[in-house]
Amino acid sequence: MNSENGTVYMIRGHDSDEWVSPEPAEAVITEALFDATDLTEDDIDYIGSYVDAAKLRAVVGDGDDDTITFDIEGREVTVTAGGDVTVA
Repeated sequence: MNSENGTVYMIRGHDSDEWVSPEPAEAVITEALFDATDLTEDDIDYIGSYVDAAKLRAVVGDGDDDTITFDIEGREVTVTAGGDVTVA
């Protein structure tokens, strides 16, 4: 997912002090979506068509917002500033 400043990255929620690496938000979101549903890559479009990259960056990158919720193919996806992704 690209925005004016490049790919949006996020660090997944973690409970330890171990070093973690940022991952592209699109990969983290699609993995959570596929784990929670029976959707496949053929069922969804590019993540940027469901959520504005600048708004996502405001949550996971800038920390300006706490959460963002958007719809992907009838599923409600919530991403938190802490890097957690939930699918309902």
